[in-house]
Amino acid sequence: MELVNPGIGLIFWMTLAFGIVLWVLAKFAWKPILKSLKEREDSIDNALHEADRARQEMKELKFSNEQLLADAKDERDDLLKQAREIKEKLIEDAKLKANEEANRVIESARETIENEKMAAMVDLKNQIARLSIEIAEKLLERELSEKKKQEDYVDHLISKANLN
Repeated sequence: MELVNPGIGLIFWMTLAFGIVLWVLAKFAWKPILKSLKEREDSIDNALHEADRARQEMKELKFSNEQLLADAKDERDDLLKQAREIKEKLIEDAKLKANEEANRVIESARETIENEKMAAMVDLKNQIARLSIEIAEKLLERELSEKKKQEDYVDHLISKANLN
């Protein structure tokens, strides 16, 4: 029953042993334990701060990436716009050159036609002049003294000229 009702001597020695253990722990163990706990707490705080800083940097990088992506899209759109403008300008220039070339070809054809027309007219005039000279020569070959023969011959030549 001594365990249920401890004696004063037992309480004294247990208290003294507990006090000595407590003093030894306070003298040698508590400071290193508290120091290591403090270091552990500081390292956890530092890790949390580093995680927050890394999270903030990730947000900044994400924003920076989004900004770079937006800038790249804007630059791409500008390049496409410039390419479209250049394409339209080239097409317009090609149309103008084609129209100019077509007008030049048409004008050249008109000049050629006019030149050929003039050449044909000159040739026709030359033929008429030659025919007139031939008629005059044939008339002169005949006797000019007889008027009746001259008239018959002129009528004959006119009728012959109409057939040709």
